[in-house]
Amino acid sequence: MRKLRTIEMQRLTVEEFKAAAKMPLVVVLDDVRSLYNVGSVFRTCDAFRVEQVCLCGITACPPHPEIHKTALGGEDSVDWRYFATAREAVEALHAEGVFVYAVEQAVGSTPLHRLSTSAGTRYAVVFGNEVKGVHQEVVDLCDGCLEIPQHGTKHSMNVSVTAGIVLWEFCKQWSFPIDQETPVDDEPHLRQ
Repeated sequence: MRKLRTIEMQRLTVEEFKAAAKMPLVVVLDDVRSLYNVGSVFRTCDAFRVEQVCLCGITACPPHPEIHKTALGGEDSVDWRYFATAREAVEALHAEGVFVYAVEQAVGSTPLHRLSTSAGTRYAVVFGNEVKGVHQEVVDLCDGCLEIPQHGTKHSMNVSVTAGIVLWEFCKQWSFPIDQETPVDDEPHLRQ
């Protein structure tokens, strides 16, 4: 096996990325305080061609050198908008017909490996503050909660790591590279 050189990877330009089909998924960051985490989420959103990032509350906005350090330009390719609160972002997304999940440990949450998406539906996932998670008032507004099962001594993971895991799970349910905005399976399913 030989590692690919950058030139062999056929990376999109920012302009090509903007014009390309996106995964019908919006990422919402609820008071994420670390600029490095924000940048890392942008970079992951670029990798999976996420539709948009909503930056809320104290979450910093580009341009910023600390965001760029981990985003490596993802903040330029992925569309984003700012809301004073994540509550406002969720309300706006609901008004657009988006189904919104909070990524949080909650009573009745859906284990991530049981995620089931439907064709033609746009989704959003809300990721919370590094200490307090997603605000309860935001959880209350969401259509459901997704939870990553954890089996160690800790009860949480870094928000940017969590975003990578969750976005990959959504990505697996759509064709990749994304050439359409429908899941691979036409029928929603509950995986065992």
